[in-house]
Amino acid sequence: MSKTTNDIPYSGSELDTYTSNPQKLLVIETKLGTMKLQLFDKIAPKHVEQITRLATEKFYDGCTFHRCIKDFMIQGGDPNSKDDNLDNDGIGGAEKNIPAEFSKLHHARGIASMARSSNPNSASSQFFICHADAGFLDKQYTVWGQLTEGYDVLDKIEELPHLKGDNPGKAAEMTKVWVSE
Repeated sequence: MSKTTNDIPYSGSELDTYTSNPQKLLVIETKLGTMKLQLFDKIAPKHVEQITRLATEKFYDGCTFHRCIKDFMIQGGDPNSKDDNLDNDGIGGAEKNIPAEFSKLHHARGIASMARSSNPNSASSQFFICHADAGFLDKQYTVWGQLTEGYDVLDKIEELPHLKGDNPGKAAEMTKVWVSE
């Protein structure tokens, strides 16, 4: 999909196979605006459970999107990104790892998926939102949701200047992350 396409990847009756409640959203408030993501609890129940628990516990509040790669994705959810040391961003996570829940879903623009190490069962808190088509990730990373609102925010975060490597620092802060029903 092109950068200007803001079509929601999955909708209608197809969406019913991925989510039990399309109105239940992960809401990510940032300094640049708000993004809302539908949660795919039918195909990634353990991931959705972990993400919603962490959001309820305010784990994500203050984390940044510490890895922003143009025409690919923005990645966040590392608690280490709350401090001012950019060197430790990307290596932290929650205490509990989640087993992989790979699916047939395509990593299109707006898809939310879990970050992990080379171990497929190492996801914990870090996630990414695809900024562009990333089909090479299909069946290798757990898709847990899709962006329904805030494509303009996704674009703004992706375009931020980087302070170190792919990291735009506090400009890409998630100020508040919560679950809406």
